[in-house]
Amino acid sequence: MENSAPKNSDNDFKHYTVMLNEAVDALIPQGTVSDKIFVDATLGGGGHSALIASRLSNKGRLISFDVDTDAICAAKKKLQNFNNVTIINDSYVNIEKHLLNLGIEKITGGIIFDLGASYHQLTKKERGFSFTKDSKLDMRFNQEQEFSAWDIVNKYTLNNLVKIFSEYGQERFSKRIARAIVENRPLNTTSQLSQLIVDSTPKIKSKIHPATRVFQALRIEVNSELLNFENTLNNVVTLLDAGAIISIVSFHSLEDGLTKRIFKKFAQNCRCDRTKAKCECGGKLIEIITKKPLMASDEEIRINPPSRSAKLRVAKRV
Repeated sequence: MENSAPKNSDNDFKHYTVMLNEAVDALIPQGTVSDKIFVDATLGGGGHSALIASRLSNKGRLISFDVDTDAICAAKKKLQNFNNVTIINDSYVNIEKHLLNLGIEKITGGIIFDLGASYHQLTKKERGFSFTKDSKLDMRFNQEQEFSAWDIVNKYTLNNLVKIFSEYGQERFSKRIARAIVENRPLNTTSQLSQLIVDSTPKIKSKIHPATRVFQALRIEVNSELLNFENTLNNVVTLLDAGAIISIVSFHSLEDGLTKRIFKKFAQNCRCDRTKAKCECGGKLIEIITKKPLMASDEEIRINPPSRSAKLRVAKRV
């Protein structure tokens, strides 16, 4: 979902769906029709959901989640002609609760995650995600949430700032930047923060802007992205019926590494502590379909250069 260019999109919600065909083909192969239940954990502009819905029979069903009301509005327009799609304005962390409310015990077909921020979120000035557009520090996926990037920048301790910049942004100058932030509070806008980062770090040759990693770290912290994804992926495996597919598109090493580790864990024949006399975990739960992540095609990267960072990993419930 992240850093996507404004192609094949709604006029108000601009978003290019990265690895659209590959991610959906993993769930429902092209040319086939399914009567199973699917979940789109990250609806966004509705690209994946629309393609999944087009491959469902009248008996098939799709439940799609998103916390962003802008995304919900855009997706409703895109999906208005499908009567077997349920759109839920909530985080995917609550998938199990909503499925139970809908009378669904198992995801029989599969689930798709398209991680990160959408082009709309990253480029709409008022959302405060971008260091190239002057705006109040925000970065909330869920605009009804009170906690924002402003709170992190102006309230976190020096050590906590260093921690998130290092862990979530992999920023080598985390301490310098954190110290500069603390010494120059309050910081209210993206431009103020961006300029502070430029001024407080060495001038080095790089293809990316000096503020890129810090802004990524702030966005991840504001929305609890990695924590929510880890908890949900760990839990959703048990919601899948045998044969159901997990299709995950990620955009940076933290997301991909987390996906890889969790897939590897559930693909083990036994996950019990070695001190156990016998297996109590239920044994292997998934089969990893993609031994190495699939990448966007050269043609897609030509059309949408940010697609080059996308990685698709797929697994099947056993």
